[in-house]
Amino acid sequence: MDDSPSEVHKFVNTLSQDGHEVLTAASGTLGVEMATDEQPDVILMDVVMPGLNGFQATRQLTRATATEHIPVIIVSAKNQDVDRVWGERQGAKGYLTKPVDDRTLLATVKTVLLDD
Repeated sequence: MDDSPSEVHKFVNTLSQDGHEVLTAASGTLGVEMATDEQPDVILMDVVMPGLNGFQATRQLTRATATEHIPVIIVSAKNQDVDRVWGERQGAKGYLTKPVDDRTLLATVKTVLLDD
């Protein structure tokens, strides 16, 4: 879930080329609904989004019975330690700071999928 079309395009290309099927949502609210319906293997979550922000959406996803098993990786330009800690407190399994290089993105996705 990310509201930046250029970031979404980059992530979709990187993940698709690595063999992943990718769904996108432009808001936290839409992303929570989509995750509940589609049950993805992993969620990449931006923090700054319209309406429901990424921290709020992560908290909803990781605390709801229907989605608590889906690992969330926060991918954000917010790079303060407090942001990372807050993301973990909301239930995120990983935290990447933009810009994210392709290898780091794929390695983090692989790690959370193997840990699950």
